[in-house]
Amino acid sequence: MSKAAKDADGRAAALGELAALFGARLTTAAAVREAHGRDESWHPVAAPDAVAFAQTTDEVAAIVRICAAHGLPIIPFGAGTSLEGHVSAVHGGLSLDLTQMNRIVEVNAEDLDVRVEAGVTRKALNEYLRDTGLFFPIDPGADATIGGMVATRASGTNAVRYGTMRDNVLGLTAVMADGSVVRTGGRARKSSAGYDLTRLLVGSEGTLGIVTEVTLRLYGIPEAIRFGVVPFATLEGAVDAVIETIQSGLPIARIEILDPLSIRACNAYSKLSLAEVPTLFVEFHGTEASVAEQAERFAAIAGEHGGGASAWAAKAEDRTKLWEARHNAYYAALAFQPGKKGMVTDVCVPISRLAEAISGTLADLETSFLQAPIVGHVGDGNFHMLLLMDPEDPRDLAEATRIHDLMVARALSLGGTSTGEHGIGEGKIKFLEAEHGGAVAVMRAIKQALDPRNILNPGKIFSV
Repeated sequence: MSKAAKDADGRAAALGELAALFGARLTTAAAVREAHGRDESWHPVAAPDAVAFAQTTDEVAAIVRICAAHGLPIIPFGAGTSLEGHVSAVHGGLSLDLTQMNRIVEVNAEDLDVRVEAGVTRKALNEYLRDTGLFFPIDPGADATIGGMVATRASGTNAVRYGTMRDNVLGLTAVMADGSVVRTGGRARKSSAGYDLTRLLVGSEGTLGIVTEVTLRLYGIPEAIRFGVVPFATLEGAVDAVIETIQSGLPIARIEILDPLSIRACNAYSKLSLAEVPTLFVEFHGTEASVAEQAERFAAIAGEHGGGASAWAAKAEDRTKLWEARHNAYYAALAFQPGKKGMVTDVCVPISRLAEAISGTLADLETSFLQAPIVGHVGDGNFHMLLLMDPEDPRDLAEATRIHDLMVARALSLGGTSTGEHGIGEGKIKFLEAEHGGAVAVMRAIKQALDPRNILNPGKIFSV
């Protein structure tokens, strides 16, 4: 019997055992499979052979044991909001949907931590926490699941003050490639006990283990929040204001940049009337007195770099509307050119090199026939470009790839990274070697040690 025939028999046997175990919670319906083979990116759909909906860690372990026995690939799936093809079944297999694992298990308000299942979304968590006076600050924009945010080491608008998922995951429960269950970390705020397996799994994109529970840090809801919109004469001036703000130690919570094209798209999509110029969205957290002082200091810095009068939101609903518009910038850009897809990418550079990175990208875009809004969590040197293109048009695809690759190469040359928060997935595999060199061999060795049959989200991060 040929290898292909053996593989087909193995897959059929695995799906048969899973169907007997899960009944209606295992489906091979074409529409469901297609929905689980795509994310928010431009990458082609790669549908799995089937989709299973797990409800407990024990069920996930049982699924993995069956798949491991037959060599069936497993692709963990949350909200499907990733941007580098993370959930596509490039080698077929089983999409393991964790969205029914959506219980908030334990809140420890005195210790500022919470334990949740992987399918809980960030908005659902903060809604649940509202009456406790606590919140979870990591805010990637999309209403992603906590498990997905762990997998991609998510970041977002609050990272400049509160850090990323790497900084806010205290421990987790994961199912490994052989079906064993491990629990890493704990509720203590620091530990020197053994290897840091928590950090190993955070950002592993489902290639080393399937996260089923997470213990997270929480923070007190600020007494006061001051939010403002600051227009600038030039994008360079806005970036320089960001750099000086960070270097001065001003404790800013959020600082986002939007270029004129992004503002135009957001105005149309979110019914705003902002001036179509380079703009910073800024936010301060603290007491009434401290946020007033910080806003005043920031306004002075902005003025030195061509910033106009700051418009400070007086009402919480005004602030919410503007942040919602920022979070919807991706969809606003797509609506700006109907029929186009978005090749969305992000890089991160040391804050002192941010102006160079953005100005270089703008110069690249001036030579291109494609439009590409730029937005960014610039407080930590991270920015995004959304190339509007038709992936079915070879000319569009080639040009988008050219601009995208120039942006990444520039970031690496400036001491930065090929992705600040989106992850590698299948979309940035070719850059990992250039960024990490020989360390990629160590990553492969870890992968092969923990997943020798390469069944956990194969085809992501690097080839095996």
